[in-house]
Amino acid sequence: MIAIIDYGMGNLRSVQKAFEHVGAAVAVTRDPKVLRDAAGIVLPGVGAFAKAMDNLRAAGLVEGVARALEAGKPFLGICLGMQLLFESSEERFSEGDALPRGLGVLPGRVLRFPQGLKVPQIGWNSLSFPKRTRLLQGIEPGSRVYFVHSYYVRPDAADVVAATTHYGLDYCSALETGNVMAVQFHPEKSSRVGLRILSNFARLCR
Repeated sequence: MIAIIDYGMGNLRSVQKAFEHVGAAVAVTRDPKVLRDAAGIVLPGVGAFAKAMDNLRAAGLVEGVARALEAGKPFLGICLGMQLLFESSEERFSEGDALPRGLGVLPGRVLRFPQGLKVPQIGWNSLSFPKRTRLLQGIEPGSRVYFVHSYYVRPDAADVVAATTHYGLDYCSALETGNVMAVQFHPEKSSRVGLRILSNFARLCR
């Protein structure tokens, strides 16, 4: 069973239905025991970085996420769930606030797209692959997936980058390192390509 973390942000039902479509057994949960027993973990998300971290802390889920990662369970971050894996974000409640801290699973920061670009980036864009990974197995270079975001991740380590996308600049749109995988786009909204990615993750959890 794959556990989809419910911390009050994100289109959980769409992610659940997409996994069920590819034959995966899933549960939407905020119960640390369910996370502990799950074969894989999904951290989705839509919305503001700082609010998401506040919700995870308030629900007592930060420790559950850390334990799942330490146990080596396959872990998939989606959209905001990818950004939360990093140390900090430029997305603040107000301009004078300190940079909000993320889960710190991966070294790096979340940055806002440069001025002059229309944000959020909404719609379909293509993937390029600096390396081949298990999560993106069977996905052709140039495949198009669906994005909605104003911020992007900049990992400190280039070797975690599994895919890049161009929107004013080339940025990391998917990553994989060990059991940690994440995508900036929404696979549940990305038609056949997105379903293949979710199927790949489900297979890793079996």
